[in-house]
Amino acid sequence: MSGRVLVAGIGNIFLGDDGFGSEVVRRLRADPGPDVCVRDYGIRGMHLAYDLLDGWDALVLVDALPRRGTPGTIEILRAEPGASRTDSGSNSDSGGRAGGLDAHAMDPEAVFAAVRTLGGVVPPTVIVGCQVETVAEGIGLSGPVAAAVAPAVAAIETVLADLLDRQEV
Repeated sequence: MSGRVLVAGIGNIFLGDDGFGSEVVRRLRADPGPDVCVRDYGIRGMHLAYDLLDGWDALVLVDALPRRGTPGTIEILRAEPGASRTDSGSNSDSGGRAGGLDAHAMDPEAVFAAVRTLGGVVPPTVIVGCQVETVAEGIGLSGPVAAAVAPAVAAIETVLADLLDRQEV
């Protein structure tokens, strides 16, 4: 395999289930292999944008999803980095910034736009997300979302195996 994959946990740990991405990447294997880098970006969108300039062959975003289904449900989605919006998280409200990138927020589409503005290319992106129960202020995941962490880790390992097995990564 010649490709490199970045696994990025995103979300705000101070907003309940929005901390899902951070918790999942914390529980991933410490050494996922030489072609995989696992990082917790939290709400540091600009940091992720700059790191994406390093020529990754694929990106796996781990994030909380807006509540529109049963809390704790894991979903695997393919992002369309160039579409008007990704379907990737409760924390993706741009807050009226008109597509701007707030260094203390995480809107994946704004991150993708920043990468393109900086002259980079957004790699093929897979989102491993979990339906939230609450994003109220507070630290810690709700019961259903906490129970989804281990299945999310397993899902990411499956996604990584698939990405790394493909020669097109």
